[in-house]
Amino acid sequence: MLNGLSVDVEDWFQVGAFETVIAKADWDRLTPRVERNTDAVLALFEEAAVKATFFTLGWVAHRYPALIRRVVAAGHEMASHGWDHQRVFTMTPEMFRADLARARAVIEDAAGVAVTGYRAPSFSIDQRTPWAHAILAEAGYRYSSSVAPITHDHYGWRDAPRYAFRPLADSALIELPVTVAEIAGRRVATGGGFFRLLPGALSSFAVRQVNSAAHPAVFYFHPWEIDPGQPRVRAAPIKSKLRHYSRLGAMAGKLKTLIARHDWGRVDAVIAHEAASL
Repeated sequence: MLNGLSVDVEDWFQVGAFETVIAKADWDRLTPRVERNTDAVLALFEEAAVKATFFTLGWVAHRYPALIRRVVAAGHEMASHGWDHQRVFTMTPEMFRADLARARAVIEDAAGVAVTGYRAPSFSIDQRTPWAHAILAEAGYRYSSSVAPITHDHYGWRDAPRYAFRPLADSALIELPVTVAEIAGRRVATGGGFFRLLPGALSSFAVRQVNSAAHPAVFYFHPWEIDPGQPRVRAAPIKSKLRHYSRLGAMAGKLKTLIARHDWGRVDAVIAHEAASL
């Protein structure tokens, strides 16, 4: 079973954990590390001989077009993560439509390829955004991977399907939720910070669990998560700092182990497989 390997390309200061203490107006004055960290991810993937999908902020593509070209040249899929990490449920439909268009234009210009995949910042497509999938379909996206079927204090759509589904009756658009494990009737997240903080065996269990149900897993992480040397934001809440900085030094090794244990590929290849059964 081919599973979807994905990277949410954003810098250390663009994460939801710091949105209340770092203003977007200050981003260009902070020390950027997204290029070096994404290059490190590319090297890790090359060593492991795997391809992945890079859901990239338009803000990043605008400033680092050569990085975007390197990702595509290495055979990975380039997809959109929106413009500047604004959560979809904080936008109006008109704002979302504009955000999609702005990000896609810049990413496609840098990449030289069409962008047909989208992931909402912080998995912010949920029951509060009943219009979002229709706008994605209208814009010509083939798929979205924007739903986290869990309960979380920052995001989550607990009642969403665990596996790929068509959110619109009149569209071929596919929503591919990120993988969660189901343990004793509870859904447990497995990617990103959850992967760093929890035993790596949990994520492998989740992959095997969904594969045994004849579905692919979808795993994600961020380039800043393999960067223990990134700046520290002292003004951030303690809970945010614990989530963001814990076990950064262990992340690269855990990733290598997870990648070696399962079959991984680009999300668009996973979508092609799932579309045949929907």
